[in-house]
Amino acid sequence: MKKTIVIIALLFSAISFSQGSPDYGGGLKVNINQDGSKYFRIISWSQFWAQNNSDRPLDANGNQQSETNFSIRRARVLMYAQITKDFMILTHFGLNSLNADNLSPVGTKDASQLFLHDVWGQYSLGKNHAIGGGLHYWNGISRLNNQSTLNIMTLDNQRQGWATLGLSDQFARHMGVYLKGSFDKFQYRISVNDAVTNNLQATVTPTNGGSATYTGRRLLGSKDAGKTYAGYFEYGFLDNESNFLPFKVGSYLGTKKVFNIGGGFFSHPNGAVIADNSGRLSGEDVKIFALDAFYDAPLGKDGGALTAYAVYQNNDYGKNFTLGTTYETGTLFHSHLGYVIPAKTKSKFQPYISYDNRKIDALNDNATQFGLGTNLYLSGHNAKLTMEYQSLKYATNKAVNTLTLQAMIYL
Repeated sequence: MKKTIVIIALLFSAISFSQGSPDYGGGLKVNINQDGSKYFRIISWSQFWAQNNSDRPLDANGNQQSETNFSIRRARVLMYAQITKDFMILTHFGLNSLNADNLSPVGTKDASQLFLHDVWGQYSLGKNHAIGGGLHYWNGISRLNNQSTLNIMTLDNQRQGWATLGLSDQFARHMGVYLKGSFDKFQYRISVNDAVTNNLQATVTPTNGGSATYTGRRLLGSKDAGKTYAGYFEYGFLDNESNFLPFKVGSYLGTKKVFNIGGGFFSHPNGAVIADNSGRLSGEDVKIFALDAFYDAPLGKDGGALTAYAVYQNNDYGKNFTLGTTYETGTLFHSHLGYVIPAKTKSKFQPYISYDNRKIDALNDNATQFGLGTNLYLSGHNAKLTMEYQSLKYATNKAVNTLTLQAMIYL
């Protein structure tokens, strides 16, 4: 019975990383014993971008910037091992957004170099539950906040979906402990974590009588503002999804029939800080919650499939908080829809559309974003090309229009 449980877990793990690929089996997996219950597995992937943007601002010297640029969007290596049925360890490292502006002569500059994304260990609490700790990705809020970067249906994840990236965590990973599991069709993940001190506002202080800043742990101390709490819960009406690993699938390309409804939260007591007119600091609780729905199923014959997702997210980062055009206190509605065109060939096209609407409390205005693209799957998600046009209109700013071609491969 124990061997059966382990084998089922391994199958779920393989499925979660091999959506729609006719060539990809268990991946780079090395068995340590004959029945495969002890093993380690290595996954490697890269995403290369060629991007055209005619709306780039002048550089620091007042010069016009090139409209077409190249970058490595992601280069990652992930390894995990299970030496007994009770214990598991995962390590994930890589780099992001490496381009001509942050390359250095001998590769030693701080920007976009290799760093740890995940390092966590886990102990099984029976067949369907586990507890773990470390630098982990068992996030709350929504499916988007737990999205795998191996099988995103659109060009990239919806940026505000990673709602705490760089604010309370390191690249969407928190240092803490988590509990995850399932009760038949119901899945859960909850965590208690430390907020980071050196975040995207590490040198910022709130202005007197002004907006909140995300500086609670640094300015108020770790006792009053050091912990965050998160959870995500979902119910599956059709096929069960694996929760062997934390990474949520963006599109199964017709290999499963899934309909899930979920909800989640993130709470950081005193995570934000405001200053009154005399400069006295006080904390404000950061509170985020979301409701979402995900549908992915075969449609017709010859590999046709439909993927649909929608999320409503309420973001409270404190009084009139904004950070660039990425974060703001307000609300978010996002949806995307894709269709795999039936074909008897191995290669398949998947046109898609996406739409965002964000309410910005500080500006009493909105931001809208529209995306139109297509995926060409040469071997499922393991080898694909993506072309996407995206238009972002943020409040009264001029619309920013971007065309991106991505080439991706993973093993």
